[in-house]
Amino acid sequence: MNPYKDHADTVTSAISWVSQGIYLLIAVSLSLLAIISFYDVALQIVALVHTEDMTAGVLRVLHALLLTLIIVEILETVTAYFRTNRVQVTPILIAGITAMVRRVLTFGVESVAPLDIGMTLAAILVLTIAIIYIGRQERENSY
Repeated sequence: MNPYKDHADTVTSAISWVSQGIYLLIAVSLSLLAIISFYDVALQIVALVHTEDMTAGVLRVLHALLLTLIIVEILETVTAYFRTNRVQVTPILIAGITAMVRRVLTFGVESVAPLDIGMTLAAILVLTIAIIYIGRQERENSY
């Protein structure tokens, strides 16, 4: 028996437990944030009924809803890690696209430089291409 290998295995196991604990804390935090964010969506919908500026109200609801979706996608990444012991990239990319769509929704409300619009659209394109590429790689590897 190699004492160095046993020591390395013990250290690796301890680090793995710490990592799992951190992921668990992140999952609990994200779950609470998702619930609070969804509550905010409900409040925004109620406020929409009483608002004078319907467009701004709808945008506030969409922003709150998309933020909730981003939180849920990140939470999905953490829960997928618990299921597979691998970090999955696709939910993170979907959260990125959702964040960019949230940004696009503000373009009509506030003045935005053309470069910002172009960079946002380029980011959406790159993220979409990455999702397509990863999806193809996963399909090829599953056969």
